[in-house]
Amino acid sequence: MNANPQHQALQPIQLHLGKSVAKPLTPSPERAATQRWSVDAVEALFNLPFNDLMYRAQQVHREHFNANEVQLSTLLSIKTGGCPEDCGYCPQSVHHETGVEASKMMERDAVMDAARSAQALGATRFCMGAAWRAPKDRDIEKVADMVRGIKSLGMEACCTLGMLNGEQARSLKEAGLDYYNHNLDTAPETYGNIITTRDYQDRLDTLAHVRDVGLSVCSGGIVGMGENRRDRAGLVAQLANLEPYPESVPINELVQVEGTPLHGTEALDPFEFVRTIAVARITMPTARVRLSAGRQQMSEAVQALCFLAGANSIFYGEKLLVTGNPDADRDRALLDKLGMTAAL
Repeated sequence: MNANPQHQALQPIQLHLGKSVAKPLTPSPERAATQRWSVDAVEALFNLPFNDLMYRAQQVHREHFNANEVQLSTLLSIKTGGCPEDCGYCPQSVHHETGVEASKMMERDAVMDAARSAQALGATRFCMGAAWRAPKDRDIEKVADMVRGIKSLGMEACCTLGMLNGEQARSLKEAGLDYYNHNLDTAPETYGNIITTRDYQDRLDTLAHVRDVGLSVCSGGIVGMGENRRDRAGLVAQLANLEPYPESVPINELVQVEGTPLHGTEALDPFEFVRTIAVARITMPTARVRLSAGRQQMSEAVQALCFLAGANSIFYGEKLLVTGNPDADRDRALLDKLGMTAAL
């Protein structure tokens, strides 16, 4: 194995997925990119002795960031439930009986109140999520107005609204949006085991539209969905080989919700989650790697290891869309114990 796998020159990645089988597509010349990381090279990082992996991740992290700062984001569900997608992890899908009721989009004033509260608690980025497969143009107009309001507070604005076309992405950019979140979720080879109502290429296309208008990309995935280490390496390779790779990379641990198909999945070993954070840091050196969903079920010690592995962003506030998250007081106490501060 090459001792410096990040320097390998590899073929471009552009994938299309049906229900469970990935098929390579020929990328257009203007979108072709040089692959920096093979799945084998990423898996080799996962297989390093734990201490060696952590040491390498720390070296990369300290080269690009203050290792004792963490960026604070708050995520609000502005339109909950009723999603037509069948994502096996999601309690907001109409395909799963989870007790989550569908609601209309929140009014702008209520969203602004939530943003002001988040800012008062120290959040610098406000993220809005909506349970849509793809928003309608009239939805984009309303969200754009919310974005303008959030920007007037001096906060960064992020949205996750499902699939976008180019004009919708442009409208959000013109409103002042900073980041658009659209997760790849898992490796191409396992994607069809989790979601059947859209293809992997749909996700890549949305990220391309976002990039084309100059928005920053927030894209990561979920681990603990029954995948193996090779699959986790495949996810990280896909993210790291985006051109450029995302500015923000949320790494989520599956939050198991009764009524979803993935409820009852064997829990991921905590050290494997920490390894995923470290590998993301090494392969995407300048990205904000966010310790995202699943923190409520993690011990303080595991979260501290994640920060040591290179995580430097968290979601801040008691709820992530419809699942729980540590409250702000608990997070402040943990950061104080670790001597960490909020990035400005």
